[in-house]
Amino acid sequence: MAVRVVGFDGDDTLWHSETRFHVTQGEFRDLLKRHVPDADIDARLAEMEMANLSIYGYGVKSFTLSMLETAIELTGARIPASDLEVILGWGKRMLMQPTELLPGVEETLRLLATGHDLVLITKGDLFDQESKLARSGLGDLFLGVEILSEKNTDTYRGVFRRRGIDPAGFVMVGNSLRSDVVPVVAAGGRAVHIPYEVTWEHERVPEDQLPTDGWLRIERIAELPEVLESL
Repeated sequence: MAVRVVGFDGDDTLWHSETRFHVTQGEFRDLLKRHVPDADIDARLAEMEMANLSIYGYGVKSFTLSMLETAIELTGARIPASDLEVILGWGKRMLMQPTELLPGVEETLRLLATGHDLVLITKGDLFDQESKLARSGLGDLFLGVEILSEKNTDTYRGVFRRRGIDPAGFVMVGNSLRSDVVPVVAAGGRAVHIPYEVTWEHERVPEDQLPTDGWLRIERIAELPEVLESL
């Protein structure tokens, strides 16, 4: 079936995101090393983020709260309030940074919008994601926006029902195998994976657990129009 609707992930598919988390995590590591030089800060922060996902969800606010909690725990609550203020400042900085589009994104989306219905399907904090889209200048290209608390087979099927989308004519485009490929194929759609330079460990999927068909991988979003045409 010809592709009628194209779904796009936002973070690290249309605009940069994960690199900012890595920069901030490096600053956090350096700060805490002054208090607990022998602690495995990255490992404990990762554990804290996973434990907090069901409470805070995804995004900068969740990341900031996890950093604060990790700092308090690893220092035995002895970390100065001034350092906690620094961590809070990093979170605010991340939320206020301009939306930086990846190369080729705007040109590709404007081309595809002439022949397809485009839907932004992303996850994370509602306010943060809406703000990123508003600052991106791409809002007028999307017929719909879905900001989900999680991306799995059930939530994609919910999107299909709400928007009257036939999965056979749907393709999801994103950088995450866990969120943008595996559940979409399981829900009857197809997917295009565009790897980003940095991938959060939570979004990785072992190769032997990936679908055997129904998806493909490209290197740049500029390749997408030709791929969709071939589908």
